[in-house]
Amino acid sequence: MVTAAMVKELRERTGAGMMDCKNALVEAEGDIEKAIEILRVKGLAQAAKKAGRVASEGLVEAYIHLGGRIGVLVEVNCETDFVAKTDEFRHLCRDIAMQVAASKPEYVRREDVPVEVVNKEKQILREQALEEGKPEKIVERMVEGRIGKFFKENCLVEQPYIRDPDKSVQDLLNEIISKLGENITVRRFSRFEVGEGIEKEAEDFAGEVMAQIRG
Repeated sequence: MVTAAMVKELRERTGAGMMDCKNALVEAEGDIEKAIEILRVKGLAQAAKKAGRVASEGLVEAYIHLGGRIGVLVEVNCETDFVAKTDEFRHLCRDIAMQVAASKPEYVRREDVPVEVVNKEKQILREQALEEGKPEKIVERMVEGRIGKFFKENCLVEQPYIRDPDKSVQDLLNEIISKLGENITVRRFSRFEVGEGIEKEAEDFAGEVMAQIRG
């Protein structure tokens, strides 16, 4: 039986995506060493090794949806101009822009979240846990567990990928890194929504984007 702890260990040792690790463990019948070999054959274990390399080339992708109601600009970086011009990289940039349009992340990764924002969120979670009547001694553990949900909802690379919610955006990036052989990273993005911040009747533009993508 493949457990979450086994998947976690394999991810830490290879840097491969969660679903890739799980599938490799299933194929290896729970043998971690054999699963590592499977990932290496597929090239997925190399993604982590490439993560430290400088990625200064790439593209700025623009995505406009719903007749101009939502607009996104995203910068995705790679190591060479050659890879930046490939159809696969361009398709990735497009998918990332659509992800931003549909899922409304606030940050690229958890390291980008200001400390004061994290502390405020933890304080809210702590107060919620206490109001639920949870013992003080386990509140901190609950807060640490629940803050993970905050990162998953607000950090682009931790969000479920809109085309395949079983994997994260980072899993998607790892797959493309393995295929193209270069470090690839999302540097920044901006999302614009008509009327955002102006008091008015709520319109679920993001939900419409999601429905169109999945449809």
